[in-house]
Amino acid sequence: MNQHQEAPTNEIELLLQYLQEAREALLWKLEGLSEYDIRRPLTPTGTNLLGLVKHVAGVEHEYFTDCLGQSRAFDAPWLADDTPDNSDMWATDDESREFIVDLYRTAWKSDDAIVRELGLEATGVVPWWKNKETTVRRLLIHMIAETHRHAGHADILRELIDGAVGLRPTVTNIPAQEREWWIEYVETLEKAAREAEAASKLEP
Repeated sequence: MNQHQEAPTNEIELLLQYLQEAREALLWKLEGLSEYDIRRPLTPTGTNLLGLVKHVAGVEHEYFTDCLGQSRAFDAPWLADDTPDNSDMWATDDESREFIVDLYRTAWKSDDAIVRELGLEATGVVPWWKNKETTVRRLLIHMIAETHRHAGHADILRELIDGAVGLRPTVTNIPAQEREWWIEYVETLEKAAREAEAASKLEP
């Protein structure tokens, strides 16, 4: 949480604030990038920025609607059982950046309203969990963890594209150093890693 932002005293609002910070961190990773850069796979398993947003939007909305017996604000056909694997992890040609972002904003507006209406103690069922019975509180905590995890993925992907890092455009969470400092820092890490590898091979 932003250290300069006052924490809500209400538990629901506190949890929603942590979730909202993760949502916004995930979205800003798209800002200023080309269509190619937000869609292109950057890992051997195809992880990409717009796909992360699409995935989180659909999964969050499914948790707070289907699993709690509530009506969806939109359909997410890419989450159906009969769709190809990873259909929710990338955007097709006809799914624009604006469409995915609007979908996510629609999801969190609807989901927050559901959480506030039902309250933290309301119960639901997650069919794919081992312990299927759950509460709104647990679902909120789960989505905070999942969204921050994917925001971390997006942070690394964005850094690979253009070097931008951080929770927000104005907060990098890393030391403010010149490019040359970072080059030397990475070289130091590489040297330390190679020395550790060499030392490990000398151990009996």
